[in-house]
Amino acid sequence: MAFLEGSPPRVIAHRGLAQGHAENTLGAFGAAISAGADILETDVHLSKDGQVIIAHDPDLERVAARSGLVSDFTAAQLRAMDLGHGEGFSTLGEALHSFPGHRFNIDVKAPAAITALVRAIDDAEAHDRVLVTSFDENTRSRALALLPGVASSATSRHVIEGRLRSWVGLPVQRWKLPQEVVALQIPPTYSGLPLVTPSMISACHRRGLELHVWTINDPHDMTRLFDMGVDGIVTDRADLAVEIRAMRLGKKA
Repeated sequence: MAFLEGSPPRVIAHRGLAQGHAENTLGAFGAAISAGADILETDVHLSKDGQVIIAHDPDLERVAARSGLVSDFTAAQLRAMDLGHGEGFSTLGEALHSFPGHRFNIDVKAPAAITALVRAIDDAEAHDRVLVTSFDENTRSRALALLPGVASSATSRHVIEGRLRSWVGLPVQRWKLPQEVVALQIPPTYSGLPLVTPSMISACHRRGLELHVWTINDPHDMTRLFDMGVDGIVTDRADLAVEIRAMRLGKKA
């Protein structure tokens, strides 16, 4: 499957759906799928024994209430930790194999995880159902160089150029983007500057890109952004976003 197969708008489950589950766990991903999410958003670090671990934070304090880093422990030790609801950390490979028909939006948090990330995607033959990105352009580009044909999203310098072009009306076809970039994934604002505007959405569409907005949990904001024409909402409440999308599409039918 192509990563952006099907028609937008898309509901992108931020760390799964942590309602009755711990975030970024197999349970949370399963709950998001059951709620109707299109894409599972997640983050990865590297364990002590070289496994790609699904986790947002580099440390364990917030999610496991203990000291130490993800990288201090083996995958087996991390799997045994209680993150809540009897769930522990899982590897990316386990998630890709557990949900073979579903798409994953993967944020690489640690450059050290790149080699193991590539191995996990190769082993699962998941190239057409993952989007690999990072807030760090060097990490993103290094990973994508090892994953030909895999989709990615733009990093901050690409977003800034696009916003300036949309603002002053410069030709969007001269907007320089790596060929693997299929989407901008951005917050509504940055340092007081509105990023998600009708002109920015239009610029993305003219450039052949989708625009996804994070992290949107308020139903009124979801409705407003869907009505504005964004292509995806990244949310902790995939269940609400799916309902609101259905109501919006029903009104248009």
